[in-house]
Amino acid sequence: MNNTRVLKVELGARSYPIRIGKGIAGGDSAYPEAQGRPLRVITDSNVAPLYLDALLSALDIGRDSVFVLNAGETNKTWDSAGDILDWLLASRLSRDGCLVALGGGVVGDLAGFCAAIYQRGIDFIQVPTTLLAQVDSSVGGKTGVNHARGKNMVGAFHQPLAVIADTDSLKTLPRRELLAGLAEVIKYGMLADSLLFEWLENNLDRILALDSNALAEIIERCCAIKARIVGLDERETGSGPRALLNLGHTFGHAIETHTGYGEWLHGEAVATGLCLAADLSARHGWITDAVAARCVALIARSGLPVKPPAGMRAADFRNLMGLDKKVQNGKLRLILLRGLGDAILSSDFDAELLDETLQAACAV
Repeated sequence: MNNTRVLKVELGARSYPIRIGKGIAGGDSAYPEAQGRPLRVITDSNVAPLYLDALLSALDIGRDSVFVLNAGETNKTWDSAGDILDWLLASRLSRDGCLVALGGGVVGDLAGFCAAIYQRGIDFIQVPTTLLAQVDSSVGGKTGVNHARGKNMVGAFHQPLAVIADTDSLKTLPRRELLAGLAEVIKYGMLADSLLFEWLENNLDRILALDSNALAEIIERCCAIKARIVGLDERETGSGPRALLNLGHTFGHAIETHTGYGEWLHGEAVATGLCLAADLSARHGWITDAVAARCVALIARSGLPVKPPAGMRAADFRNLMGLDKKVQNGKLRLILLRGLGDAILSSDFDAELLDETLQAACAV
């Protein structure tokens, strides 16, 4: 593991490492936290044929310890969680057991949620295989399932024991999934690190070419930002800094709910949400039009959508955004920009300017 970069999420007794590197997920030295424990693996039908055998060899367990979920966001449901819990009970996993989540955000969220509630909480390890999961969803302890009335509306905070991010797994990632992950990377630059944003502008071609060093760089830098923020505000309380990680997400979740989970990938919806957040920030005069244009240009260069889906209207956004978890005392709060790399949580935005942003975005 000489090529491994290691970060730590500092949460006292719940602190854990993030290990990042090329070809590390198949090595037994990547999983010291799993040694000597009863183990179960949760994965999906896309990932299992690619990486399951190497993981089982590293963990020294058999296929009878594996639950394979049908791949896709449409399966991140109560029913899937119930199936996993039934399987865990049938397999008699004890409270000292540990789940290993091998897959993207859907697998990680489901496995983490089941770990949080199985026998009132057991340990789990994240082995994310998508860029989006490696830079974002595998870190921070947010777990859960979707509901017809809103994305991620049912869940729990439950921190993993470790996160193992292997850049080699990105080589088999469908192009669309890779680009969706880039949306979250761009988000980090926009909300907390203007130098990262500039680095992305200058190195986008290396990332799209799957250069291992470039991938490890963005994973480490994004995880470092998230680890710092999670360490300050683990459970996203009140107006704490963790809410800033949702830049673009209130708009994006409205798109996902409107279209039905899975039609638009999460990162695609977030990409459009980032454009809307930048536009609204510029309309307030908090950032310049030039900064907003840079954000939209980088997102477009990344092959991501910058406009909402055809047929979605401003009224659809307003209705669905009202369901957002950041609504407080009946008032919508949005993550907006005071500058590139400087995000704020605001309920003081101008509602008329929000309407202008939505109307402009939804114009045919």
